[in-house]
Amino acid sequence: MTTTPIRLRDVALAAGTSTKTASRVINGDPRVALDTRQRVQAAVDSLGYQVDLMARSLRKGVDDTVGIIVPTIGDPFFATAIEEIEQMALPRGVNLLVASNSRNPDIERKVVDGLLARRVAGLIITPYSTDYSFLERVRTPVVFLDRHPEGIDAGVVLVDDEAGAHQVVHHLASYGHRRIALMTDGLTIKTSRLRREGYLRAMNELKLPIDPDLQAPGCVDAAQAEARTHIMLDLPSPPTAIFSARSETSLGVVRALHHRRRTDIAFVSFGDFATADVLIPAISVIDHDPRLLARRAMERLADRMDGMAPDHTDIVVPVRLIARGSGEQPVAEALGAAS
Repeated sequence: MTTTPIRLRDVALAAGTSTKTASRVINGDPRVALDTRQRVQAAVDSLGYQVDLMARSLRKGVDDTVGIIVPTIGDPFFATAIEEIEQMALPRGVNLLVASNSRNPDIERKVVDGLLARRVAGLIITPYSTDYSFLERVRTPVVFLDRHPEGIDAGVVLVDDEAGAHQVVHHLASYGHRRIALMTDGLTIKTSRLRREGYLRAMNELKLPIDPDLQAPGCVDAAQAEARTHIMLDLPSPPTAIFSARSETSLGVVRALHHRRRTDIAFVSFGDFATADVLIPAISVIDHDPRLLARRAMERLADRMDGMAPDHTDIVVPVRLIARGSGEQPVAEALGAAS
């Protein structure tokens, strides 16, 4: 026994709309009136209509898939961003292909080329260090997230990294801290450079000592940050406060501090992470919401996929410092516990 497949025109007939309007609803076009969307969705549900993704891809010449490339899927920031992009993509009938560039320029270029070869409908990329000038010749819409790419003039969805780091140092100094350590990623990454620049600018403004032993660039994961934290705490003059410029490195700092029962050390993380608000003391953070960044990136990509011209301006998402306790430890307490 065979059944005749439900077609889009059957949905339109049941909903009392044109086929074009039914198609716009199914593709997630927000410009369709609410009553019309509800009628079309009711017809889809009652008829059991399913989009023929293969046929649609053949008609359009691209796959209904968005590729996402991040440095590491294990980073809490990027994991949350990917989840938000997926929630926005599914109502449009768009699937995701997620890949990691493994912080390797050779792998990064191969991953991008591989997704382009699959004729994805668009790309959202957090670049590492690849020269992206080759994308000038590519028609596939691309949006960059969190970091500026090398070799191409493209708008980026990001936060004000330098200003956020500058704010952290002033916040810690207001509690009497002078020996403020910095834990960050490799300085080949522009985000890391900007956060370090904000740290250094504030330290200079406040005339605080800039000690190379209290700067740990190149911490690519939590394990390296944990090891460097232990080294700093063993210095003859250890830090009384630590600023971690990335949520993944913050996990390593927290492990080291709690292992040594040094919850007196003031600590601020650039980026929130799971359990940060339930630790004792709770972790003070510069909140740059990955969900908000992801929404702005997907909105820009959706506009490009719908035919809008590329926008080379940056979208800068504001940050805010959330004081939860760890960043508000007075320096006297830290010095007393260390003696």
